Amino acid sequence: MSRVHTPAASARPAFPSVLPARCALALALALLLALPAAHAADAPDASGEVNELNRVVVSATRTERAVQDVPATVSAIDRERMDNELTRNIRDLFRYEPGIDVGGNRERFGLGDIRIRGLGGNRVRVLIDGISVSDGFSIGSFSNAGRNFVDLDTVKEVEIVRGPSSALHGSDALGGVVSFVTKDPADYLKDGAKSYFGLKLGAESQNEGIYGSATAAFAGERWSGLVVVNHHQGKETENQGDNDAHDGSRTRANPQSVEGRSLLTKLVFAPSANQRFRLTVEGSEDRTQTDVFSALGLSALTPGLPPTAPRTRVLSMYGNDHQTRARVAFAHEIDSLDSALADSLTWQVYRQDSETTQRTREQRASVVGGRDTSPTLRLREFNFDQRVYGAEAAAHKDFATGSVEHTLTYGFEYEQTEFRQKRDGRSVNLTTGAVSSTISPDAFPVRDFPISKTRNAGVFVQDEIRFADGAFRLVPAVRVDRYELKPQNDAIWNGDNPGVKISDLSKTSVSPKLGAVWHFAQDWSLYGGYQRGFRAPPYSDVNLGFTNLQFGYTAIPNPNLKPETSNGYELGLRYSGKAVYAQLSGYYNDYKDFIESNRQVSAPPQTPLIVFQSQNVDKARIRGVELRGGVDFGELDPSLAGWSGRFAAAYSKGEDKSDDRPLESIAPLTATVGVAYDREAWGVELAGRFARRKSDLPEAGRFAAPGYGVFDLLAHWNFAPGAKFNVGVFNLGDKKYWDNGDVPGALTASSAILDRYTAPGRNVGASVAVSW
Repeated sequence: MSRVHTPAASARPAFPSVLPARCALALALALLLALPAAHAADAPDASGEVNELNRVVVSATRTERAVQDVPATVSAIDRERMDNELTRNIRDLFRYEPGIDVGGNRERFGLGDIRIRGLGGNRVRVLIDGISVSDGFSIGSFSNAGRNFVDLDTVKEVEIVRGPSSALHGSDALGGVVSFVTKDPADYLKDGAKSYFGLKLGAESQNEGIYGSATAAFAGERWSGLVVVNHHQGKETENQGDNDAHDGSRTRANPQSVEGRSLLTKLVFAPSANQRFRLTVEGSEDRTQTDVFSALGLSALTPGLPPTAPRTRVLSMYGNDHQTRARVAFAHEIDSLDSALADSLTWQVYRQDSETTQRTREQRASVVGGRDTSPTLRLREFNFDQRVYGAEAAAHKDFATGSVEHTLTYGFEYEQTEFRQKRDGRSVNLTTGAVSSTISPDAFPVRDFPISKTRNAGVFVQDEIRFADGAFRLVPAVRVDRYELKPQNDAIWNGDNPGVKISDLSKTSVSPKLGAVWHFAQDWSLYGGYQRGFRAPPYSDVNLGFTNLQFGYTAIPNPNLKPETSNGYELGLRYSGKAVYAQLSGYYNDYKDFIESNRQVSAPPQTPLIVFQSQNVDKARIRGVELRGGVDFGELDPSLAGWSGRFAAAYSKGEDKSDDRPLESIAPLTATVGVAYDREAWGVELAGRFARRKSDLPEAGRFAAPGYGVFDLLAHWNFAPGAKFNVGVFNLGDKKYWDNGDVPGALTASSAILDRYTAPGRNVGASVAVSW
C-alpha cells in the first residue's frame, strides 16, 4: 500500500506510426514548448505532489511510513501513474524503473520473471495482497511456467523493496520484494458516494491489442462492495526483425493469438468506524496460441557425418499455453485496540490455486536421401499446479521509554503448499498409425520432481525506535522461519525413477535486520543498514526426477541442501525540498550457497551410472549505485508553474565468485529522464529511456547488447467530469534496440538471429475511461 501526502499476424500494425523519426521527435519537442502559450487560459495543476519521498509505503517496514523515513530503497507506482503510462503488463510497469528488469521468452512463452538488482526468478518475493505469487518452473524446450499471474487492471498500487528483505518477508526475498495491492471499494466511494460505475477501453499497436474493463462499487451504512471485470486480446508483440522464414533463421516474431480475462470481487463489512471484515474472491485466466515458426526446418548435420546422413525435418509446431489463478481470502482489520499488547491488528486466511498447462503439437519427418519419410506427430503436455493455504497476522504497538518513542510490529505467517508437476506425451506414426508413449529420452508420463508438500512458518518482530523527536530512527528486526518439505511417491514418479529414494527436509533460518534514518539537517537525511536474506531449498532441487537407465544417468536426492543466503549492506543520502527531491544510494550484497541443479557428482567407473545431484556451490557478489529524484520547476519560478521533471539511474556490477566471471543477469547502466507539463485538465510528458552497452559478459563471443536512447511521448486529458483520455507514442525515433531482459544467455555475437530479440519499434497506445 502506498499513497502520497497532498499538501498541495501482420508484423507491423497500420497505426499512425509512419512519421519519420526526425519528424516525430521534432513534433514532440514543439508540442512541449508550445503548451504554455497554447493554453495560457488554463490554470496549472497544483493538485499533484511531485516529491516521491513524501509517498507513504508499507512493505519496507510493515508500517505506514513516508519513503524519507524508511531505512531502505523503496519505490511505489500508483494507479494514476499506471494509467498515464499506458501500463499493460509487468514490463510496462517497470519501464521507467532502472535497476528492475523483466525476463521473457520471445519465441513462445512471453514475460516470466522480475529481476531486482540483477537477481530474479524465485529469488524475488512477489505478493498480491500479501499472498505469494506462484513459483516459476521450467525444463527443456516445451515447458516454462512463469510468474506473470497479475492482471494490472485489478491493481491500485505496487511497491518495490530493493535488496534482501527476509527479516519481514521470509523466504525468497533474497533480491527484494514486489508487492501488488488490489483495488478496494473505498478507493471509489469517496465524499459520501453510495455507488460508482466505471468503464475503460483501450488499444495498443505493438501487438494489435484491445482491452476493456468495467468497475462497480456500492456502499451502505456498514456494507460496501466492489466488482472489477477485465478482458484483453491481441497478437504477438512485434519486434524489429524482418526475416519471415519458417525455420531457425526467422527473426520476426512468431504469430500468436493472446487473450485473457480477470475478475476481482470484494465485500466489506464495517461493524464500527475502526474495523473492517473483508472477503476477497479473485480469478484470472490467460491463453496464448503460437505458431512456432522459428522451430521449423531441417536439423543441423552432426559434425563428422556425410551430407547424405539421415536428418530430421520439423514440418509444423503449434503451442497452446493456458494459465489460471484463483484466490479467496478473508481478512480483518482493526485500526484501534484498547489493549496493552497492540494498538492495531490485521489478519487474514486464504487459499490460492495457480496452474499452468502447456500443450505442443509437432509434426516432423525423417529425411533420407533428400526425401521426407516416416512422418510423425508428437503431442506433448506440461502441467504445473501450485495450491497454497495460509494465514498471517501483524500487530502494532506504540509506547515510549522516557523521551524515546517506539513502534513495535510483530506477527506471524504460515503457508502450506502442494506442488504437482507432470510431463506427458505420445508419438503417432502417421504412416502406420502406431502410437508410442516414448519420445526420446523420455518415456511418458514423467515427473521432474515428486508431488511435494511444504510448510513454512515464520514469526517476526521489529521495533522502530525514534530519538530526538524522530530526527534519528533506529529499526532493528528479526525473523525466524521454519521450513519443512515432505515429498510423496506415486506410480508416475516410481515408474520414471526406479529405485530412486526421496528425502524429507527441514530447515530453520534466522534473518536479522538493522536499519537507521538520520535527519541531520532540514530537508536532508542519511539512511542505511544491514539485512539478511534467505531462500529455502526448493522442492524441485531436493528431489530430482532425472533418471534414464537407457542413457546411463540418474539423480539422487540431497537432504543436506542448505538455504541460499545473502548479506546486504546499503547507505543512502536523501534531499527532500519543496522544489527538488533526490535520493542517492550505494549497496553491496554478498550471496552464498546458491543451489546448482543437476550437478554431475560421479561417473563410471566410479559409479555404474552418471550421477547428478543439486548442491550448494555458487557464490556471488552484486554491488551498485542508484539515483532518483525530481524537480517541481514551479517552486523555483512561478512562471514555470506546471512544469516538472523526474530522473533515475542504476548501475550494478556482479561477479560469480565460484567461477570468477561476471554475472550474466546484471543489467548495464540504465537511466530514465522525463519532462512534464500539467494543467488542471490535461498534461503531457516527454520521457527518455537510456542504457549503456553491456560490457561485462561471462564468456568471450557473447552478444553485447549495444547502448541506446529512446523517447516516449505521453499525454492525458480529462475531457469531461469523470472522463479521461490517455495516449502514448513509444520509441518515437523507431530505434532498433535490445532490452536486457529479452536477450538469452547463450546468444553469440555472430548469431544470425539477433534481431529476433529486439524491442518493438515505434508504437502507439491509447485508452479512454468514463465513470459516474
